[in-house]
Amino acid sequence: MTDLARLTTLIEPEAKALGFELVRVAMMPSEAGEGGEALQIMAEDPATGQLIIEQCAALSRRVSEMMDAREEVGEVLIEGAYHLEVSSPGIDRPLTRDKDFAKWAGHEARIVMTKGWSGEDTGKRVFKGELTGIDGGIVTLTDSKTGEVSLPQDQIHSAKLVLTDALIAATQPLDASGADEIEEETKEKADD
Repeated sequence: MTDLARLTTLIEPEAKALGFELVRVAMMPSEAGEGGEALQIMAEDPATGQLIIEQCAALSRRVSEMMDAREEVGEVLIEGAYHLEVSSPGIDRPLTRDKDFAKWAGHEARIVMTKGWSGEDTGKRVFKGELTGIDGGIVTLTDSKTGEVSLPQDQIHSAKLVLTDALIAATQPLDASGADEIEEETKEKADD
């Protein structure tokens, strides 16, 4: 089993060195190739709340070099085959840090609690509604079915924003720099 806490402590300084903030480190089933796993790193530039292609590539290179160096001296960070995936969090971003829950208060979110969580009388584990904020490790949300709920952050399995018109309007436009070059390269290869 991959030690995500250890990976996070190794990856975070690499992101900070480039001026980025780490949003999430996760192992997921790979959608590329023939199965295996993907080490997913989400980070953002605090000035824009996103990463552009060049920034993703720079972070990917730094993390790859760091991991390769550790593996060369015998440290096993991830068992088996995997590939590295570095991305921007996107508009319907995961909520992982205190500041995410505070910044995006007033927007719709979907929160899934850990298995076995029994803090609410409703027996629900999945809540969806307007995020109200966070205070002292307690996330508050006005659930569309059960009303206001208080959810301990340390018991949240996953949380993310829900794509709505209000969220799109509140989000800075994504930077599309480099998209023209990618399109042109694709056309040129198709013409060959």
